[in-house]
Amino acid sequence: MAKSSAASTLAPSSAALGASTPTPSLQPRDDQDDRTEKASVNGDMMVPPKFLDKATIERLGRQRPDSLPSRASEAFFVFTIVMSMMMSEYFIGGFNIVLPPIADALGIPASSRTWPAGVTNLTTAALLQPLARLCDLYGGRAVFLGGHAWLVVWSLVGGFSQNTTMLIVCRAMQGIGSAAFLPAGLAILSQTYRPGPRKNLVFAVYGAFACIGFYFGIFVGAVTAEYLDWRWYFWVGAIVGLIIAISACISIPSPTGNSGDVDPGAKMDWLGVVTIVPGLVLVVFAFTDGYHAPDGWKTPYIHVSLVLGILFLAAAVYVQGWVSTQPLLPPDLFKAKYMKRLMAALFLSYGVFGLYLFYASFYIQSVMHIRPILTAAWFTPLAVGGMVLAIAGGLVLHIIPNKVLMIISSLGFVLSVLLFALIPDPATSGRSTGFVYWAYVFPAMICGTIGVDITFNVTNIFITTAMPRRHQAAAGGLINSLLYLGIAFWLGIADLAVSATVQSRGGGGSGGRDNVDDDRQRYQIGFWTGLGLAIASLALVLTVKMGSAEASLTADEKAELEVATAAGTGQS
Repeated sequence: MAKSSAASTLAPSSAALGASTPTPSLQPRDDQDDRTEKASVNGDMMVPPKFLDKATIERLGRQRPDSLPSRASEAFFVFTIVMSMMMSEYFIGGFNIVLPPIADALGIPASSRTWPAGVTNLTTAALLQPLARLCDLYGGRAVFLGGHAWLVVWSLVGGFSQNTTMLIVCRAMQGIGSAAFLPAGLAILSQTYRPGPRKNLVFAVYGAFACIGFYFGIFVGAVTAEYLDWRWYFWVGAIVGLIIAISACISIPSPTGNSGDVDPGAKMDWLGVVTIVPGLVLVVFAFTDGYHAPDGWKTPYIHVSLVLGILFLAAAVYVQGWVSTQPLLPPDLFKAKYMKRLMAALFLSYGVFGLYLFYASFYIQSVMHIRPILTAAWFTPLAVGGMVLAIAGGLVLHIIPNKVLMIISSLGFVLSVLLFALIPDPATSGRSTGFVYWAYVFPAMICGTIGVDITFNVTNIFITTAMPRRHQAAAGGLINSLLYLGIAFWLGIADLAVSATVQSRGGGGSGGRDNVDDDRQRYQIGFWTGLGLAIASLALVLTVKMGSAEASLTADEKAELEVATAAGTGQS
C-alpha cells in the first residue's frame, strides 16, 4: 500500500523477464501484448502482466473498469452497491426512533425492548461468514440479489407485526438478508476495481452511505412516528429495498468466462457454521440479556448461555485452525502485516460507534426531550459530514498515509463520546437547548462521522487490497462481522457496566434497575464505556504501520510476480 511497496513490486518485473529483456516502458506495444495486459488485469489470465510499469499501474488505477462500458453504467452500478449499505443501516438507525410507539402499540415491556432493537445486529454478525461463502459457491451477484429479496419480504411482513414475538422474528430475518448482501456487495466492488484513486473514491462513497442510511432511517422513523403509523417505517424500507433489487438486476454485470466470481472448488465449511454461529449467538445473547434478565447476571440461563457460547467459540478456533480444509476464516485473512492489530482496533472502534449511536439517540429524546422530527434534524451533520468526507477522502487517500488518517479517525471516536459524556444536566445547569446543541451535540456529530467514515473507508481498501480475488467475499464478510459484532457485543458490555455501576451504588432488585437515579446517569456510563474503548483503539492504531492507498498491483498480480521472479532467479 505504501509508495515504497509499490516501487518494490516494480523492481523485480524486469528480472522476471530475463536479464536481456529491455525495460518494459521502452518495449513496443503490439496488439497481443495489449490483450495480455488487459486479460491479466481483468483476471482472465493468471500470468504476470508484461507491461505493468509504474505509469501503467497509475493509469489502470484511475480508469473505468472494462466491465462497465460507460460512465452512466458505472454510476448505476455504484449507486446499486452503495444503496445496499444504506438499507442495512436504515433498519438499525431508525428503529430506535419508532421503538417507543411500537412498544406502546404491541405492549412490549421495558425489559424486552432491547431484543427488537438488537436482534438484527446479532443475526447479521453471526451469519456473515457462512453467507459470504455462498458468494464463492453461487457468485456474488446471485447472493446480492437473494439477500435483497429476503430483506424485502421480511420488511413487508414486519409491518404487519401483531405481537412482540412476531416483531423479533421479523427483525431477525431482516438481519439474514443483510448478512447475505453486505459481503456480496463488498466483494463485487473489490473484484471490479483495481487498487488506486478510482477504487478509493468508490469505497469512500460506499462508507459515506452507511451514515446516510443511518440518518435516512432516523428521518423516516421520525416522520412515521410523528405523522404516520410506525408500520410505514418497515414498508418504506421494503419499497426502497425492492428498488435496489431491480437496480441490481440491471446494473450489476453477469460474470462470464474465467473472470466469474464462482469458485468451482469451493465448499461450505459446515463444521465452522455449527461452531461459529451458535457461539456468537450465545455469547452476545448473554451479554445483551444479562442486564435485562429477571435476576440480572445472577439468572442461571445467562451463565449457561455464556459458558456454552465460549465453548462453541473455542471449538470454532480449533476447527478453523486445524480441522477445516476450507475454513470460513481462511488463514490468509490474517497473514498481512499488522492485520490482527488492525482488526482488534476495528472491533473496538465499531463498538464505540454503536454505543455512540444508541445512547445519543436515547439521550437526545429521553433526557433532552427533543421531538423525533427535531432529533432527525440534529443527526443531519452525520449524513452531510459523511458525504463531504467521501468526496475529500476519495481525493486524498492515495496521498496521505493511512496511519495518519486512522489516528484522526480514532481521535474523532474519542471526542464523539467524550462530548456527550460531558453535556451538562439540562435540568440543573440552566443552559439552553441551543447552547447544548452547538457546544456539544453538533461537534460530537462531526467527530462521529469523522471516526466511522475514515475508519470504514481506509480499512475496507486496505483489507480488500491485501486479499487475493478468491478471498474477497470472506474479507467482505469479516469486515462487516467486525462492524456488527462490535456493535452488538459492546452494547451488551455497556449494559453490564451500567448494571455493575448501579449495584455498586446500592441498587437492588432486577439488577438494580429500579433504583437508578435517572436515564442521564445510565447514558453517561455508556458514553464513558465508549471512551475507554476509543482510547484502547487509538493505542492499537498507533502501533500499526500503513502507507497511502495509491495505485498498485493487485494481490493476485503480486503473487504471480513473485512466482515469476523466483523462476527467473532459479534459471539465472
